[in-house]
Amino acid sequence: MHPTPGEERPTFLEKPGNVTLLFRIFYVLCGVSVVLDFVIHRHETHPWEHLRAFYPLYGFVGIVALVLVAKVLRRVVMRPEDYYDVD
Repeated sequence: MHPTPGEERPTFLEKPGNVTLLFRIFYVLCGVSVVLDFVIHRHETHPWEHLRAFYPLYGFVGIVALVLVAKVLRRVVMRPEDYYDVD
């Protein structure tokens, strides 16, 4: 079905089924990374690297910290809505 003139077709990420599919793929990849951590031999250089699922947990904690720092930084850098008005 083609959209009528003036009507835009929904993009790939605007379709709920596609978003659900991407999340499922993401969850499977996260699970595979944890399972592979038990199978693949690593040459550890840091004492914490011997812990199982260290890298997935390290990545998760890093992203959560990044989001929290970004929230604080947004308040510091935020300008009023009319900051750039030249009136």
